[in-house]
Amino acid sequence: MYPALLLAAVLSVTGCAGQSVVQSSVSAERPSDDLSVLAGEWEYEDGAVVTLQLDEQGNGTYPYKDGRFETILLDGQTWMGRWSQKENDREGGFTVKLSRDHTEGEGTWWYVRIGTDRAPAQKGGTFHLSKKLSRATLSATTSAP
Repeated sequence: MYPALLLAAVLSVTGCAGQSVVQSSVSAERPSDDLSVLAGEWEYEDGAVVTLQLDEQGNGTYPYKDGRFETILLDGQTWMGRWSQKENDREGGFTVKLSRDHTEGEGTWWYVRIGTDRAPAQKGGTFHLSKKLSRATLSATTSAP
């Protein structure tokens, strides 16, 4: 029941296709899990593959339309946040269900604004994320021949 209260603190339902919109504030009752597990390069697959570069707080950029990615909450395997694209003046939210080891996940994204339209009827979609492992990580986990 506690996770439901936490999720209620960060989500509100809009009248637009029943999509959830990530709010700008997170409940101070309980901090998010360690966001540093999100740091690094991720491959975002939604038809095409785009590389996300995230910092120790799970925030970062991607090259498509001068995109920005912001983490709002990481609670166990649930990752929620916001995205924006400066070049085409759009923004929205996302939620991802991560694997137990936080190296891949299935997500859903949606719009909260397209230009001046703050209640866009245009739907979002689904995506797959996979974390690109560094050579140092690979060599540390590979056994000697």
